[in-house]
Amino acid sequence: MEINRMMSLAALVKARDAGKANPELMVALCRDAIARKDDRIKAFAHVADSPSIQSDGPLAGIAIGIKDIFDTFDQPTSYGSLAYEGYQPRVDAAIVDLARRQGATIIGKTATTEFAYFKPAETVNPHNHAHTPGGSSSGSAAAVAAGMIPAAIGTQTGGSVVRPAAFCAVTGYKPSYRMLQATGMKHFAPSLDTVGLFAAGVEDVALLAALLTGRDLAVPAGEHEIDPAGIRVGLYRCGQLEGADEAMRDALTRAADLAANAGFDVGEIGEPEAMAHARDAHATIQDHEAGLSCGPDLARFRDQLSPVLIQTIERGQAIVPADYDAARRLVKRGRGATRALFGEVDILLTPSAPGAAPLGLQTTGDPRFNKLWTLMGTPTINIPGLSDGAGMPLGIQAIARFGQDKRLLGVAARLEKAFRT
Repeated sequence: MEINRMMSLAALVKARDAGKANPELMVALCRDAIARKDDRIKAFAHVADSPSIQSDGPLAGIAIGIKDIFDTFDQPTSYGSLAYEGYQPRVDAAIVDLARRQGATIIGKTATTEFAYFKPAETVNPHNHAHTPGGSSSGSAAAVAAGMIPAAIGTQTGGSVVRPAAFCAVTGYKPSYRMLQATGMKHFAPSLDTVGLFAAGVEDVALLAALLTGRDLAVPAGEHEIDPAGIRVGLYRCGQLEGADEAMRDALTRAADLAANAGFDVGEIGEPEAMAHARDAHATIQDHEAGLSCGPDLARFRDQLSPVLIQTIERGQAIVPADYDAARRLVKRGRGATRALFGEVDILLTPSAPGAAPLGLQTTGDPRFNKLWTLMGTPTINIPGLSDGAGMPLGIQAIARFGQDKRLLGVAARLEKAFRT
């Protein structure tokens, strides 16, 4: 068991602003941590030799890992694939450019599964190297969990932010769809692909989102802190719960109890049929769009792609437009049901994954608890702080109405405090 001290982005920013740390020192700490740890964790696909360190900007001194699914003009971008080994884009992805403009240092490219799908990277779980770190944002979650960097950027098409965050005991935040621009990434399913953020805790990831975007997303403190008595929290009783292991189901019940003890108005709520049908449509939408987005790669690089990716692209290309359109109609009805559901509650709680990180590195885990919310475009977050009997992390996923990201982050911060008490 390897326990790592994570870097708090909020603490680093506070120290910098108080004149106790400068950007050069902050980045040097990360470079040293990467040099000492990454030969074991394998969270990085590439580490910058001489990263640009800016002295100005809200993220000055913050070293950020970029999932190797985003283009970077000054570092190779392989998309986790042999087909693109050594590929060098000429411009940054939009989210990378935004981070640079806010003063961040792009410290390196974090490991990803092939095309952000299911073929695992070499990354291990920092809590136990025999277990998966999750995927597809494997390196982003593991690099933060191992205390190498304070922040990372990833993506989610099914469960690729929330699930690895849960397995690695960090905070993974998938914002409302398209709050963060996805231009310049290797798309798999464009109507699902969502840019997400990783940091040690909820306060950290909320501050990262605020400083990166300029939006009012930081967790308020003191008298402005969220009032739990005015927040309706619903324990989401979906059919997928039958697939969660006993430790995860117990953790969800404990999370609900802790939320109630913290003053939230907690109850249970069932899953509308339209939302269950929408979840079932995820595969059709994802595969059909992958068949179109990755079809050119299959045509040119078949011999350099994994069998699982080839099968998925070909399966997607075999889906007729009528079936894709029917799946989209199911999703539309599901979104209507989701809006109605959030008329009854403010926040939903579900497992982030069926259990702790599975043993072995040939799997990235099961995204069954994440896919629906990616489809719905709603903001979701993994709240760390709970664990199973063996000490492996268990994550609780919180979900809010589309566009209610600030409320989600505020509630999640209060819940994280309760979970860690």
